[in-house]
Amino acid sequence: MAEVIGIRFKEVGKVYYFDPDGQKLKKGNKVIVETVRGIECGEVAMDNRDINEEELVKPLKKLIRIATEKDIAQFTTNKEKEKEAFEICQKKISNHGLDMKLVDVEYTFDGGKILFYFTADGRVDFRELVKDLAGVFKTRIELRQIGVRDESKMLGGLGMCGRPFCCSSFLGEFQPVSIKMAKEQGLSLNPTKISGACGRLMCCLKYEQNAYEHLLKITPKPGAIVETKEGAGTVTDFSLLTGTLKVQLHNNPDAPPKTFNRKEVKLVRDAKIRVAKEEIEALKDMEG
Repeated sequence: MAEVIGIRFKEVGKVYYFDPDGQKLKKGNKVIVETVRGIECGEVAMDNRDINEEELVKPLKKLIRIATEKDIAQFTTNKEKEKEAFEICQKKISNHGLDMKLVDVEYTFDGGKILFYFTADGRVDFRELVKDLAGVFKTRIELRQIGVRDESKMLGGLGMCGRPFCCSSFLGEFQPVSIKMAKEQGLSLNPTKISGACGRLMCCLKYEQNAYEHLLKITPKPGAIVETKEGAGTVTDFSLLTGTLKVQLHNNPDAPPKTFNRKEVKLVRDAKIRVAKEEIEALKDMEG
């Protein structure tokens, strides 16, 4: 076991483990640590606790210090400078005629580097822009192209549910979401119904997937052969949440399907829920 603290560098960002170096910290404490980008100011998102060493990526960086008033003042100053840098970069992009959208600007704590995050439909030759920005700010410049999901996380907004985006309010990391999940949950594969503001599949499809996977294991699917109290039949439709099945009885094929509960039937041969290749091809860009 190893003692660690969890530190977050963005309001809703990934939590990274650090060695507390013998200090006891509380959630919400501002701290100074060394990262791959240099010295950074972060916030404790997880106080001291022991973690299995197999779960850690070693070597762990040690806590440098708890942030002082001077450190916090520097952090606040950087945030103000980011707003100014954003406006300057937007003008430079326009001057260079580049087809890119600036999303966010971030100063490293020591001011040794400025990161500009942008989106674009394809590759952008921004070498001249970097030279121009370096001439203005007299420090290292990094332009980083991000995807539409990252853009939504940075900018925030309201989803179709009327609540703030999950990604910008509490999701530390994106989880993989697939067309198969939407199919298994019985949702319409209409892009407007299952995509978020970013144009990708809604993150919330992941939340109940484990429950749906369990229900799929215990519920005969359309096409399954089952034995009922009225004889054998084929499942034509089902409701995972209520557990009801519509069964076309083999001994009376012209009659309407009968309704049974999954507990009332015995499975003879199950079927599978499949996503047609045409559906996958039409919606594959939404999984990115």
